[in-house]
Amino acid sequence: MKPEEYARMLAEAPRDKWIALSEDESRIVGVGDTMEEAASKAREHGVADAVLTLTPNEWAPTVLSES
Repeated sequence: MKPEEYARMLAEAPRDKWIALSEDESRIVGVGDTMEEAASKAREHGVADAVLTLTPNEWAPTVLSES
């Protein structure tokens, strides 16, 4: 998956929710109000080792710099 596609997938994900991504992080396999709910939905889709992350209320640009 290209970085632009990955960024688009995350930007289109529900806001302020836990999302579960497939092991290769190519698709969203579960969404929930809690981490446990998202992980449970991922297992229902056959993904036992999902990557879990909490989406923000609003996406904002971030500048990274070396300290």
